[in-house]
Parts: sequence; structure tokens; C-alpha cells
Amino acid sequence: MLALSAEGVLPKVDYAIFADTGWEPKAVYAHLDRLQREIAEPAGIPVLRVSSGNIRKDALDPDHRFASMPLYVLNKDGRPGMTRRQCTGEYKIKPIKKKVRELLGYPYPARIPKGLFVEQWVGISTDEFHRAKDSDVKYMRNRHPLIDMGWSRSDCVRYLTSLGLADTPKSSCLGCPFHGNAQWRHIRDNSPEEWEDVVEFDAAIRKGNARANATGNRLLGEAFLHRSRVPLSEAPIDHVTAAEWAAMQQELTDTGPDLEELEQGVIDGCSPWACRGEVEPVQDDFGLAS
Repeated sequence: MLALSAEGVLPKVDYAIFADTGWEPKAVYAHLDRLQREIAEPAGIPVLRVSSGNIRKDALDPDHRFASMPLYVLNKDGRPGMTRRQCTGEYKIKPIKKKVRELLGYPYPARIPKGLFVEQWVGISTDEFHRAKDSDVKYMRNRHPLIDMGWSRSDCVRYLTSLGLADTPKSSCLGCPFHGNAQWRHIRDNSPEEWEDVVEFDAAIRKGNARANATGNRLLGEAFLHRSRVPLSEAPIDHVTAAEWAAMQQELTDTGPDLEELEQGVIDGCSPWACRGEVEPVQDDFGLAS
């Protein structure tokens, strides 16, 4: 959408906003720098980077309130579960709303006048039209230009390829539990330093986040980044056959995803206003929860 706007195919936007969780792959930050330098700046489009903090650091800080990630849990009785997912609301939606309020000239706690709003573009293509959602506040109105243009993911890839951007990486936290085996293998095989990072984090959250442990809310069971619910360094990310996956499900009494999702990850991801399911309410000052 940024490139389409910069080229004049779509109207020129006033700003592009990137909500940084502080734990994106290095390739994402490098790509963002390139987009800003080669696409946005020549077109006069400011790229604003906003943040609520570093999600990895916050999870391991006993003095910091932490909005939980959707970790896979193995309970003491052997049953599988998941922790609540609040991270999209806290680290993506909240800082965007804060910045939008500032751009409108009404930072919290100022009341935004009725009828004053921004039009916010969300990059959902026709393949994922079911993810197109309205904003939950009146001062932001979502629009989905790719759907309006009838563009599918293939159209987007073809266009990016024509601009020399075929290698556009997926934006997501480095240690997102929604990764599929293909994403875990990519990190392990192409970025040893980042692989070591996520393996260390996986071990560190075995009993939940540090804040919960410090306040006596220790997880009753064990938490993992990989859906197999074994340490990431030992997780079966290479060759999982249908029979192996069926056995794994039976052992965990978990109906779980199919093999395609196991390999490619959760299809619907956790982009702002396009989440898989509903965002877990988070108490904040910017209208996320009421």
C-alpha cells in the first residue's frame, strides 16, 4: 500500500505507521529502513515508528506488567492449553492509537470531537477478506484498499516483484508461538544468533512470564513456544509426518491444527485489526477496552 500510494496508484497518505514490538527479525528492520529510504522519503511520506516497549524484555522483567503472549501450555495432568493472547492489543494497537490521537491533536485524556477521525488503511487482500474489520474507536475508520482494488496475495507479490521487493519478509515477533515449522527452520538455518535468542527465551518462560512468577502467580504447568509442547531446541520442526503428528495429538489429547498449519503457521496471524479471533481486552488509556 505504501508503494502504491508513493506511485500515485492510490491517493497519497499523510503517514505510514509501524508498530514495533521490539522483537522483530533483523530482516524486517532492514526492510523497513529500505522502504523508508527508497519508497517513502522520495514520495514525502513520513514513516512513524511507535512502540509500547520490548515484548521480549518485558516478558522477562519481574517489575514490568506484561500483556501475555499465546504460549502453548502443558498442564500437570497432561492436558494441553494456551495462555491468553494480549500482545497484539498492547504492542500493536495501543501505540498506534496513541500516535493517532497525537496526530489529531487530542492526546489522552483529551476528548476527541465528534466527527473527527482518521482514515486508516489496513493491508488485507481478497484472499483474507474475512480478516477485514472495523476499528473499535470512532476516531479511526478502517479502509482496505487492496480489497477495493480486487487484489489477491498473488497480485501483491507480482507488484512487489516488479519493484524489486520480492524478498519482503513477514513482520512478526521473532519468537511468536504462531510460527509454523517452516518459519522456525528458517530462523535456525539462516540466523544462528536469532535462533539462540528464541531458544533462550523459550527456556526462560517455561513457568510463565517473570512478573507473574514474582507476584506468586506461577504457571501450573509448563509453557512453550512450539505447539508440540517440548523445548524449542528439541521440537520436531524438520520432518513431521502425518502419522507422527497424529501420534503427537493423541498423546496430548489435542485435536489441534492440520499439517499445513503446523508447517506454515497460523494463517490469520496477529496484525492490528486483522487478528486471529478476538483481541484479548487490555486495560489502557487509549480506548482499547471499555
